[in-house]
Amino acid sequence: MRVKYVLNEVLVGLWRNVTMTVAMIITMSVSLTMLGASVLMYLQVDRMKDFYYGEIEVSIFLADNVTEGQIAAIEGKIKSDPLVKESNHETKEQALERFKVLYQDSPDFVAAVNADSLPESFRVKLKNPEDYDSFAKSLDGEPGVQRIIDQRELLQKVFNIFNSVQLMSLVVAAVMAFAALLLVGNTIQVAAYSKRREVAVMKLVGASNWFIQAPFVLEAVVAGLIGAILGFVALFIGKIVLLDNKLQALTAILTPVPNGNVWLMLPLLAGVGALVSAVTAWVTLRFYLKV
Repeated sequence: MRVKYVLNEVLVGLWRNVTMTVAMIITMSVSLTMLGASVLMYLQVDRMKDFYYGEIEVSIFLADNVTEGQIAAIEGKIKSDPLVKESNHETKEQALERFKVLYQDSPDFVAAVNADSLPESFRVKLKNPEDYDSFAKSLDGEPGVQRIIDQRELLQKVFNIFNSVQLMSLVVAAVMAFAALLLVGNTIQVAAYSKRREVAVMKLVGASNWFIQAPFVLEAVVAGLIGAILGFVALFIGKIVLLDNKLQALTAILTPVPNGNVWLMLPLLAGVGALVSAVTAWVTLRFYLKV
């Protein structure tokens, strides 16, 4: 009987303050969508780092006047280094072929370049890309070595941009979450005020605070869960419509977002939405019932 009463009061309360309930749901869904997007961004940046760092090469460009003996010495030093996973010696002719593939859409540019314009090099993959400094130091000053370039430095700039976007989305989500908290608190206060006489009577007859608070707290929880579901739907539709279709070429470069990560957002957003709404409603009612 008590459960039936509580559930009935929840439905009545949601319908009685329908405009504020809708506003609370919309605000909660927007803030949870931003939270889910920022979490997905965080997971995706880590996934991209694991993928691209595994493909990173250290390019060792050789001087134009390098001798065969110096090349053999450099190659022997590279192959004997325990930090090296694999290495490949690229001649000028091979560098030109690579250049033609990279710039095949610019035939005039390709025609202006010949093998002598490109340096001979070694392409090295390290077991751990973080060991670049130690590896570079071992070849620093080696005769015939002109320059050593770590591709990780170029990728790090890209990841710094993604990290900034990730931080910005978290800040926006935090601001929206704060707005949602205020709206939840105000909605519960209005609902409690509209039923102030019923609450007073229930307190006089000895009803516990939990029994009085339960309908209001569940109202907030239901609104939070609906907002979480709407936020998840927005994320899923955004992935299908944008990332899997219109921006598919971009995701091929940045690595695709797995569906498993998107589905992971449903319990996460539902848990956060329900917990935040319940705690906010409970704290608001604690102050109200003390009056």
